[in-house]
Amino acid sequence: MDAARALAYAFHHAKVSLVYGGGTAGVMGELAKTLVSLSGPSAVHGFVPWALVSPIDSSENGPDSRAPGVGKALEASISEKDLEGLDRQTTTNLPRRTEFGITTIVPDMHTRKRLMATEVLNGGCGSGFMALPGGFGTLEEVMEIVTWNQLGIHNRGIVLLNIEGYWDALLQWIKHAVQEAFIRGGNDRILLSCDNVADALSSLRNYQVAEGRLKLNWNLG
Repeated sequence: MDAARALAYAFHHAKVSLVYGGGTAGVMGELAKTLVSLSGPSAVHGFVPWALVSPIDSSENGPDSRAPGVGKALEASISEKDLEGLDRQTTTNLPRRTEFGITTIVPDMHTRKRLMATEVLNGGCGSGFMALPGGFGTLEEVMEIVTWNQLGIHNRGIVLLNIEGYWDALLQWIKHAVQEAFIRGGNDRILLSCDNVADALSSLRNYQVAEGRLKLNWNLG
């Protein structure tokens, strides 16, 4: 938690905004809450799938926990705008704006990741992706955004905040994958690692595109 608070203070002093998955607990919740207390609600934008904020019924045959009117037949057709406009009184789990910043409700996990990435990629010079210690979801998001960089979808920095060596095993796996020729040489520099907040923020701002990335054309226009 100390690292999350330190990162929030660094973001505040550098006038950096946070885009994240909208959680209120754990490391990211602490980061968001601290940054809002320092910079105000507009400094934080969380994207939350409806399933994570809707009323929960643990019974096997309990009521559908989707948004009101979003039955199985309608789930695919409801718009993001409709979800964003839902009455906040329909759920007690929606993060409070004054405490956790702006929250956008989205229909699914894929939309969540796409919108988060789009907002970061539309950010100013030095914007990028940073991962604090986390679990399956954190690892999955890191690997996807690294792969997007490798494929030439974006060229923004990606940094692991490696507190107390949390990410050491992942970094060792990357080295092993390069040695075994599963990852192209030079691509191991797509993902950077820093053990303190100051270096992590500096690494994002001074990120250099790694060698050996694929130069694919993703523009269908």
